[in-house]
Amino acid sequence: MTTTTSRARTSRGRLFDPRRPTATAHHRQVYGRYQKLYTVVEFLAAVAFVVGSVCFFSDELTPQADWLFLIGSILFAVRPTVAVIREAHLARIPLDGSDSTHDVGTA
Repeated sequence: MTTTTSRARTSRGRLFDPRRPTATAHHRQVYGRYQKLYTVVEFLAAVAFVVGSVCFFSDELTPQADWLFLIGSILFAVRPTVAVIREAHLARIPLDGSDSTHDVGTA
């Protein structure tokens, strides 16, 4: 492996690198946007499960409870998807801050 390849590999492309969320101002901005989305998804999943649990106290509301549990489960599946997309986005941004094209307007 050449030095250039080694350098490229260490500055880009590594998912779940603990340095990435705070590496540069742009990394912090992107991380913050994804963290807000992650938190909203997590909150909505929790609300769906709590409301669904309350609905199970009434036999008449059992179908709604079932749907809320399904929605909560789907939202819980979305959470790690948001995390992986966030990490892939962060991995595309150089650690040295030399990227002149910021992903303004993307999540």
